[in-house]
Amino acid sequence: MVRTHGLTKRFGHVTAVDSVDLDVREADVYGFLGANGSGKTTTVRMLLGLVLATSGQIEVLGSSMPAAGREVLPQVGALVEGPAAYPHLSGRANLALIDATGPGGDRRSRRRRIGEALDRVGLASIDDRAVRAYSLGMRQRLGLAAALLRRPRLLVLDEPTNGLDPQGINEIRTLLLELNREGTTVFLSSHLLGEIEQMCTRVGVLDGGRLVLQDQLSALRGPTGRTEVHTPDVDLARSLLDGTVEEHGDGRLLVRVPDVAELNARLVAQGVRVTLLAPEHRSLEEVVLEATTSGTDRFGREAGTP
Repeated sequence: MVRTHGLTKRFGHVTAVDSVDLDVREADVYGFLGANGSGKTTTVRMLLGLVLATSGQIEVLGSSMPAAGREVLPQVGALVEGPAAYPHLSGRANLALIDATGPGGDRRSRRRRIGEALDRVGLASIDDRAVRAYSLGMRQRLGLAAALLRRPRLLVLDEPTNGLDPQGINEIRTLLLELNREGTTVFLSSHLLGEIEQMCTRVGVLDGGRLVLQDQLSALRGPTGRTEVHTPDVDLARSLLDGTVEEHGDGRLLVRVPDVAELNARLVAQGVRVTLLAPEHRSLEEVVLEATTSGTDRFGREAGTP
């Protein structure tokens, strides 16, 4: 659905995006993760033909961009750098203008499609208030409705939950997963680790303009080869497993052993109360911390996420 090769953008002497090779596959929910200022939005703008690349190739829906923009863009819904709208007009009027002036708008089905898009983003009861009276969250929902007007094959979203409360974030997450199940490929750019980890099937991590990771989320969070043991008897377990315990604390041990069944039998036989025995998996935060120079201190977490 989206492929780039050596995609680079320089602004004078500053390299904002440096030789990025994206691989977004059909039916993906692709999380494009990076700290603020890492080059995510510049990359997204190049994919959509809003900014010209300094060098490299871009392919969207099997066609070269920006050359094939007239054929490609009617099949792409996008929300980049916050929703644009005429503040003195209502949300419905703004959507009607977007549909009328954009490529591929169908006048005969416009009213129905606007109603369906507003309903999907939770603005079905929208009145004739001017957009200037909308909250930031309402504006974000309106921008997402605009991206959905033509039932796109590919949805490209840059920080789509910006300004939403926890309930709104959950509603948008549910909507995007529904759209994906219905056949829409979702490309989601975000600096929120929790948002990417809960939604995406495939992840790319941008750090200082370079793509430092790109893989299935399940592979990135795969087993580490260690076994996680939860027990209130940490000291006793440590004495029995001397030499195999690599980390311990707070009722938890991380152990490297060849036979997990034998480990469990040995602990139970010696009276150790085992409440959990499972393969250790890394969190996305741990993966990102290891791969990036900025660490995770510049990556945010959505509202309500510890």
